[in-house]
Amino acid sequence: MEMTRVRVAGFTISLDGYGAGPHQDIENPLGVGGTDLHQWLVSTRTFQRMLFGGDGGTTGIDEDFAARGFENVGAWILGRNMFGPVRGPWPDLDWKGWWGDTPPYHVPTFILTHHARPPIQMEGGTTFHFVTGGIHEALERARDAANGMDVRIGGGVNTIQQFLRAGLIDELHIAISPVLLGRGERLSEGVDARALGYECVQFVASEKGTHVVLRRQR
Repeated sequence: MEMTRVRVAGFTISLDGYGAGPHQDIENPLGVGGTDLHQWLVSTRTFQRMLFGGDGGTTGIDEDFAARGFENVGAWILGRNMFGPVRGPWPDLDWKGWWGDTPPYHVPTFILTHHARPPIQMEGGTTFHFVTGGIHEALERARDAANGMDVRIGGGVNTIQQFLRAGLIDELHIAISPVLLGRGERLSEGVDARALGYECVQFVASEKGTHVVLRRQR
């Protein structure tokens, strides 16, 4: 059986290194200006299919990277903000995520949180599990659920940083978008990727993004 790889795919940062803008809330899930980051992604066939079904959307470099991100994924791990806008105890259990009734994950998805709640089974094969024991517990459970397939770390910035600092991510695909956010959450803050053993193995530009793949050398 193949080894489970832990990877980040399609995580987008601005030219000045921010993975989310300032003032994240229900109106601005990615912070002010954050949606501008994903111009490379939204027109791709993979994203259009994910959101609307059908076969529309662009092909090419951006599509190749978008599609690759979903290949062989057996489980996801998300930070709490990737699930919902609230902090602290869950105010109600009606909120079932940003993505509506049919989230785009289609596999067991583990949400990092300090506040327990029961799993939520969604349409299309996604079940949200809420993990209060931190990144190591989440990864252990995700590996089990992935059953030899890859575990994809979805974000946000803080979640990826925690996994990076712990040396748990095998491969990181970052898309650099031609926008400036000025403020927000900077992905490289407090992370010495070089010292952690990461090196760039791919560097490809499209019209709307530059795709960088970092791999951890064992």
